[in-house]
Amino acid sequence: MADASAITAVLGPTNTGKTHRAIERMLSHDSGMIGLPLRLLAREVYDRVTTRVGEARVALVTGEEKRVPRRPDYWVCTVEAMPIDLEVDFLAIDEIQLAGHDQRGHVFTERLLLSRGRRETWFLGADTMRPLMSELVPTAKLVQHPRLSRLASAGTGKLSRLPPRSAVVAFSTPQVYEIAERLRAQRGGAAVVLGALSPRTRNAQVAMFQSGEVDYLVATDAIGMGLNLDVRHVAFAALRKFDGRDVRDLDPAELAQIAGRAGRHLTDGTFGTVAPLALPDGIAAAIEAHRFPPLRRLLWRSSELDRSSIDALLASLREPPRVRSLKLVRDAEDTAALARLAEDPEIRARARGEAAVGLLWDVCRIPDFRKLLFESHVALLAEVYGQLSGPKAALDTDWMAARVAEIDDVGGDIDTLITRIASIRTWTYISNHARWVRDAAAWQDRTRAIEDRLSDALHERLVQRFVERGGGAARGARSSGARPAPRRAEAEEPVSVPEGHPFARIAALRALLAPGPAAPAPEDDRARWVESIVGAPHERFSVDAAGRIHDGDQLLGQLARGPALLLPDVRLAALEDVGPGARSRVLRRLVAFARDLVEELLGPLRSPAVRALPGAARGIVYQLEQGLGTAAAREAWEQVAELAPEDRALLKAHGIEVGERVIYVQQLLRRGALERRLALCAAWFDRGRVPACPAPGAVSVPVARGVDPRAYAAIGYPVFGTRAIRADVAERVHRALVSGEPAARLSSWMGCPAREAPQVAASLLG
Repeated sequence: MADASAITAVLGPTNTGKTHRAIERMLSHDSGMIGLPLRLLAREVYDRVTTRVGEARVALVTGEEKRVPRRPDYWVCTVEAMPIDLEVDFLAIDEIQLAGHDQRGHVFTERLLLSRGRRETWFLGADTMRPLMSELVPTAKLVQHPRLSRLASAGTGKLSRLPPRSAVVAFSTPQVYEIAERLRAQRGGAAVVLGALSPRTRNAQVAMFQSGEVDYLVATDAIGMGLNLDVRHVAFAALRKFDGRDVRDLDPAELAQIAGRAGRHLTDGTFGTVAPLALPDGIAAAIEAHRFPPLRRLLWRSSELDRSSIDALLASLREPPRVRSLKLVRDAEDTAALARLAEDPEIRARARGEAAVGLLWDVCRIPDFRKLLFESHVALLAEVYGQLSGPKAALDTDWMAARVAEIDDVGGDIDTLITRIASIRTWTYISNHARWVRDAAAWQDRTRAIEDRLSDALHERLVQRFVERGGGAARGARSSGARPAPRRAEAEEPVSVPEGHPFARIAALRALLAPGPAAPAPEDDRARWVESIVGAPHERFSVDAAGRIHDGDQLLGQLARGPALLLPDVRLAALEDVGPGARSRVLRRLVAFARDLVEELLGPLRSPAVRALPGAARGIVYQLEQGLGTAAAREAWEQVAELAPEDRALLKAHGIEVGERVIYVQQLLRRGALERRLALCAAWFDRGRVPACPAPGAVSVPVARGVDPRAYAAIGYPVFGTRAIRADVAERVHRALVSGEPAARLSSWMGCPAREAPQVAASLLG
C-alpha cells in the first residue's frame, strides 16, 4: 500500500468512541478497510456499516467467512484476514496494542509497519502504545479523546447482590458455567458469552441480555474487545487466566480493557470483584485514572519470507528483528506446525520448489480452532497437504464429506456442541480456499449451514441450562417466596411392562396420560426464524410500490422517512411474538436491505466508469442521484454549460440523457425501477402527497391534487402543466415542438386529451 498516507493514532481508554470515529471516517471516503481483532467484532461492525450503506457495498472477510459482493467499497475484516494487497483510500487497525500479544502480536505489528491507506490510515488502541507508536511510526499524529462516561470502582460484592445489567467475568469455561448456574438459581438466569461461541450463538445470547430477557451476563474476556453491550457493572470472578502456555495474572491494562465494558457511551459504569476475591492494591485506582505502564516491546516476524525450501522458510521465520523495540515471536502456532511437518520425510520430498513450499506454508496457517492435542492438528495438516500436493491438487471430496458429516450432529451437551462448532470452523476455513476444494461455494454453504444448525442447538442448550423460561416470571416467583414449577426438559422413556403383569393396567394408564416427546418451544422456532432473516440474502425480500417489505407472504416492515430520500428508515410490522433483542436484529437486517435497495436502484449511476467522469459530469450524476434518476435541466444549467462534447458522449454511453428540459437515466424508467422509486417516495413524502403508480406503458398521468410535484419527478414523470410526463417522452415532445410541430398533433404522444395539449406544450416550451 502507499506510503504517502496521513497517519493518525487514536489512543486512549475504552468508551472514547475510537471505533465509531473510525467507521465514520471510513465512510467519508470512497473506499476503506478496517481490521478488527475478533470475528465477533468484525461481524458487529459489518452489521453497523451495512445498516448505513447496504450490503452491496460492504465485504466481510474473516478466516471462516467471506461475504464479498460484486463491487464492494468497504472491507470489514479480522486483522489476520485483511487482503493487504488491496488498495483503499482509508485503512484502520483496531486494538493495535495487541501487537504486544505473544501469539498474534506479529500480525498487528506487520500491519502497523506496512499497511497504509492511499489517503489516510488510522491506528486505534490503548494509550500504552504511545511511546512505541512515536518510535516506530514517527509521522503518526497522536490523538486522544476523553472517556465518554465515568468508570468507578465498586469494591467487592456477593454474587447474590449484583445489580441488574451486570457482567460477571471469569477465565475458564467451568467457572463460567458454575457462575451462570448460580445466577439461574438466585436471579432467574444469565446469558453466556465465550470466545468459542459462533457469532450466531453469541448474537442470540447477547440479544437476550440486551432486550432485558435476562439481567446478567457471564463471560470470558471475549467481551473485552469492543463488543458494545448495555453493561452497567463488571464483576471479576477471577484475575488469572491460562494464555495457551501458562496460568498467569492479568496485567492492569488487560483488566481495564474488560472493566471498560461497563458504562457505554454517556452512561457511567462501575467495576469490582465477586467476594471473596479482591483487586490488588492500586489496581482499582489505576483503572479509574486509566494509567498503566507502556508497552516496552512488540512482537515481530519477518514479512519477507523465503519459500525456496522448507529450511529457508523456517530460517526467514526465525530471522531476528533489527530494532530493539521489536521481539521475535516464539512458538507461533503456524511456525510450530511447519517445524513439525518438516520432520516428515514424505512431506519434505513433496515440498520442493517455491510453489510447493508456499502451499505447505498456507496449509500450516490453517488455525487450530479445536485446541485439542497439537499432534492431532498436525496430523490433519499433513493429510490436507498430502492431498493438495498430490496428482489431483485438491482435497478428495468423499474424504472431506465423511469428515464433515461426522460433525453434522446437533445432539449432545454444551461442550460437545462447542467442540463441533470449532471443528466445522476448520472446514469452513478450508472451503474458503477455492483452489483447495471442488465446488468451493457449495462447500462454504454446507459448512455454514452446519455451523448455523449447531449454533441454534447450542443457544437452546445454553438457555435450557442457564435461564428459567419466562425469566422475569421466575424472578418474581422467587422474590415472593414461591417455588417455580420444575421444567421437564424431555419426556421420560416409557417403561415396558409385559401383558398380564399385576401393574400392566397402571402402566397402560400412565402411557395414555403421559405427554408425548417434548416439542421445540415456540420461542426456539422463532429464534431460528430470526436467525434465518438476519442471515438471508437480499433476494429473499421484496418491496412493493407502497414501501412494504415482505418475506414471501409475510409482512416484515414498512419503509419510513429517514434522514434523506436516499436513506430511508424501516418501521417493523407487528411481530409481537418476537422479543425486543430479536426485533432489533430483524430491524438491522431490513435497514440494510433498504440501503441495498437504493444501491441497486442507482447502480447505473454508481459504476466505476461513471464515478471516473470529469467534474461537470459528476455534478450532473449527483443531481440525478438526489432525484432517483431524474433532474430538471434548468436546475443543472451550470454543469450542463460546462459539458464538453466528449463529456456528453460519455454520459450518453452510460445511459444518461442530457435533454433540454429533463436529464434522466433511461434504465430507471423501466417498470421495476419505477416501483422502487415509488417505494422510496412513499417513505419520504408525506402521506397523500405521493402519486399513484402509473399503469404499465403509460406515458403520462394527470396531476393529482395535493401530490408533491417533486414526487412525480422522483418517479421519472416530471410535471408539465396538467400532466406528469415520462421523462423520455417529455424530451421527444419538446424536440417536436421546437421543430414547429403543432401541439394539437402531439396530444397522442403526450398521452393526454387534445384540449390539454396546448397548456402542456406551453409548459414544455417555457
